[in-house]
Amino acid sequence: MLITALRTLRTRWPAFTGSFVALSLGVTLLTVMGLALASTLDAPDREPERFAAAPVVVRGQDTLRVPTPSGEKTQKLARPHPVPAPLVTRLKELGSVVEDRSFPVRVHSDHGGHSPHAPGDLVGHPWSTAAFAPYRLDAGRAPRTADEVVVTGDWTAPGERLRTDRGTLRVVGTVPGLGFEDAVFFTDVRASRLAPVSAQLVVDAEAPAVRKAVRDSVPAGAGVRVLTGDERRYADADPDRDRTALTALNALFGTAGGVTAFVSVFVVASTFAFAVAQRRREFGLLRTAGATPGQLRRMVLAEALGVGALASGAGCVLGAYAAPLLAARVVDGGLAPAWFTIGDPTWPYHLAFWTGLGVALCGATAAAWRAGRTAPVEALREASVDTGTMTRGRWVCGAGLLLTALVTLGVSLAGDPGDLLHRKTYVTRPMLLITAAALLAPVVVRPATRLLTWLPARLPGATGLLVRANTAAGVRRTAAVAAPVLVTVALTGSLLGAVATLNEAKAAEVRERTTAAFVVTAPSGTGFDAAALDRLRAVPGAEISPTSSGAVYTLEDGVALIRSDLRAVADPEAFTATTRLPLAAGKVSDLDDHSIIVNEEWEEHTVGRSVRIRLGDGTRKTLRIAAVMHTGTGDNGVYVTATNAAGAPVDRVDVALADGADADAVAARLREAVTPVGGRVESGDEWAAAASPGSKDTTRTGLFLVLGIALLYTGISVVNTVLTATSDRVRELTVLRLTGATEGQVLRLLAVESLTVTAVGTLLGLLVAGLNLAGMGAALNLLSVSAAPVVPWAAVATVAGACATLTVAATLTSAALPTRRHALTRE
Repeated sequence: MLITALRTLRTRWPAFTGSFVALSLGVTLLTVMGLALASTLDAPDREPERFAAAPVVVRGQDTLRVPTPSGEKTQKLARPHPVPAPLVTRLKELGSVVEDRSFPVRVHSDHGGHSPHAPGDLVGHPWSTAAFAPYRLDAGRAPRTADEVVVTGDWTAPGERLRTDRGTLRVVGTVPGLGFEDAVFFTDVRASRLAPVSAQLVVDAEAPAVRKAVRDSVPAGAGVRVLTGDERRYADADPDRDRTALTALNALFGTAGGVTAFVSVFVVASTFAFAVAQRRREFGLLRTAGATPGQLRRMVLAEALGVGALASGAGCVLGAYAAPLLAARVVDGGLAPAWFTIGDPTWPYHLAFWTGLGVALCGATAAAWRAGRTAPVEALREASVDTGTMTRGRWVCGAGLLLTALVTLGVSLAGDPGDLLHRKTYVTRPMLLITAAALLAPVVVRPATRLLTWLPARLPGATGLLVRANTAAGVRRTAAVAAPVLVTVALTGSLLGAVATLNEAKAAEVRERTTAAFVVTAPSGTGFDAAALDRLRAVPGAEISPTSSGAVYTLEDGVALIRSDLRAVADPEAFTATTRLPLAAGKVSDLDDHSIIVNEEWEEHTVGRSVRIRLGDGTRKTLRIAAVMHTGTGDNGVYVTATNAAGAPVDRVDVALADGADADAVAARLREAVTPVGGRVESGDEWAAAASPGSKDTTRTGLFLVLGIALLYTGISVVNTVLTATSDRVRELTVLRLTGATEGQVLRLLAVESLTVTAVGTLLGLLVAGLNLAGMGAALNLLSVSAAPVVPWAAVATVAGACATLTVAATLTSAALPTRRHALTRE
């Protein structure tokens, strides 16, 4: 049978082309994902940037360290400690000391808003720190007065004036940009006023002397660090950003790899099963000639082994060329650092090759079993009606997967609804339902096609009747062509719909919490000073509620150090007039300096009980629970009074209108009060819309990358399956031409059939996506979030339209030549 299998491959190569293409593309994608994933596992240490030329950097405590039975747990502090004053005095005895400060700067255009010529993320520093990068003037001079600055890059020039949230500034010099930041350098005095707290400083002294001064001046547990050599990178802004980016990239490629593996296995198994099902008459002839069931099975497996080995090898070669293209794409999309490239690991090739070969053999195993059960009488079979499409194994697997998906959904809703909002869950859950729907598709193919063709069958002409008969009779063919459409529509609807639903839920939470007439916000990274707050309090008709942001830390189960975002309230009574918290128990008015408002995610969330926390600067505190909020989407955070905010400045002021106050007049006075410090005044609705946490650009890019790869593959498989299915209908098309049908009538019949089959796949895909989104909607309802599931109709319609176009084009292309050839023969 091995010789027979090899001869079959040689003589029937067109029949195996579809399987070869599907498998090779699947292995290509697995190779690309494997190489990309391997390249994210090791990030090189970033070299120092801002302090590459600094002798020694001393940094105050910026990390909370808590010992636990399972080791020390760490979290970045929300409010890093400055270098202690006694230590600064001691260091000045060793050499010159330069305090570093950083703060955001925003340039406005003449018409308001951000200047289109200025970089988006400008950061301010004292001019004395420029020498440590080092920056060198290429035009102009150093700043000398409070309104003078030096900027990096060539987007402005000496002599120009800039309207910023730090006042009107005059550019007196420029320095070449070094690529890691867009900086604005102020005088040291002006910088110290804009950023009073300095968390690090540069000392011009020998490192051993500096370390000795630190040991002598501060306790061992104060967390002060002396940075030299490559460790000076920890003084840069976000020194671990490359590693963080690669971690996110690793998760992205892991998700993409999982989706790719699923789609590959699904499509390849479906392709092999359909290819074998088309050869039942051939198997019947072999059985008539004396072949045993075991010989047929071995022949099918040998064919799969040959096709699988060749296709897997080709896929690995294609993957090696495609992986660098993917790396360039993620770099251009901002998903990866600029230096990210594909390395030279070998394990992804082994994994992809053997996975592809295994998938080919597994996909052929079930088909081989059916081939072995082919009776000799199949050689005489002429009927085109498919029978026995739902085998016992197909019923068991399909029903089992459907039951598993429904049971796990119910368990999640009953036990942990929030789990359904996690990316891993809403990415993997559709796969169960997609597979179940594909296995059970033959059950609904006939009812669905009869429903879809009910009206066309009653129109004049035979096209509608033939479409109805052909699609209902060829169940295997219809299900095989509809399967890739099902995958495409289901993934699009489920993934994009889940993200849109989650974003809408988060936006609904923000809108429901905000009842303020106006919201006044400070420039990013800063806060309002006492004078600005006094001016706001003096506005007639305005009742203000100042709050500040921060974080608290709690040790759960004795081993997990959890950070929770915090909002500190200056006046709980005024706070209730501008904010409506989603409370499950307790009252906001009970909040005081000895209490805290938590959410249901906390290990301890019973009103009246006490919790031990650490504030944003690491200070230990025990507070009583005054109220408990619903979990929601996980963004509700915690609330304390300003006393427990660890010195965090007020960065937001919610404003309620007094009875009879004129809203326009209050808004104008509010703007006058905060314009000197760069504050921004918005209505409550405007602020809620801007504050709603929609999808980040990188998240959307990553999601479309995952979908794009999967959809490209399924799109190709649609064409591949259609070509295989249509090429098997040459005799049927010839009979139609011999009975008098014109070439145009035959092609029109095939086009309508293709559209009908695409519609069946789209309906099944929408059913899967709808069930997934309904589960997420139920979870949000249990979490007390008033947001309905969002179906991405535009994306689904686009994908379904693309599938319909591909299906019709492939069908007409594969059928045009045979129908034309037989027409010429008849003539």
